[in-house]
Amino acid sequence: MQEPRDKMNDEPLFSIITICYNAAHTIGRTIDSVACQSFTDYEHIIVDGASTDATLEIVGAGAGADRRRVQSEPDDGLYDAMNKGIGLARGKYLIFLNAGDKFHRDDTLGLVARTITDNEMPGIVYGQTHLVDDEGRFLAGRHLSAPDNLCLADFARGMLVCHQAFVALRRIAPLYNLKYRFSADYDWCIQCLMHSRRNVNTGEVLIDYLSEGVTTANRRKSLIERFRIMSFYYGFWPTAFRHLGFIFRFMSHKKRMKNAHI
Repeated sequence: MQEPRDKMNDEPLFSIITICYNAAHTIGRTIDSVACQSFTDYEHIIVDGASTDATLEIVGAGAGADRRRVQSEPDDGLYDAMNKGIGLARGKYLIFLNAGDKFHRDDTLGLVARTITDNEMPGIVYGQTHLVDDEGRFLAGRHLSAPDNLCLADFARGMLVCHQAFVALRRIAPLYNLKYRFSADYDWCIQCLMHSRRNVNTGEVLIDYLSEGVTTANRRKSLIERFRIMSFYYGFWPTAFRHLGFIFRFMSHKKRMKNAHI
């Protein structure tokens, strides 16, 4: 559905940004997933935090290496690295695909591209997410399901669309707010929704998400930050009342994930 780009200086449709640090055991599946996409109008930006393992050797090898741009230097955390990725991006749309995460299928990027062209360049294109383990095996669907028609008010109920399955038009995307250490992606998505004129659901699973990440490992701190963000955008008391339901939802998800390992 496209002509291949001959010049790397051309503006691609997608900037796929991968953040990593000492990710030799997971980065391979991510770069392979990108390299295998049938749609090729993209650039793949790797922002590495000065890894000391074999991460950079893996990134520099294999299929698709000519489409990867790599920056490796110390950073001030995950969201600082993401801001660096945005600063390097030339694409019309941003996709964040971190080490260990994968596109669900080899034609996922093509599906997103068709959704964009069929809907006259919407501000946000999104889809569903599967959770996978460290070996890439399916665990469960995400406990929050992307709504059919996403709007700003929906995120008052939590991050209904996984960050990796939330494809944003670059010109409406802000930098991440670095005062949040664990939930700046939630704040970022809300800000994108505030500036998007139209949000379109692909109706498909887009991402296989590695379930153990920075936010998962810091669950309590992440939830506190999310409460602060929700209160800022949607009001303190409405947020407090909603959290009564969130507690039940979280416990149900925890039970479901435990059963998935049995």
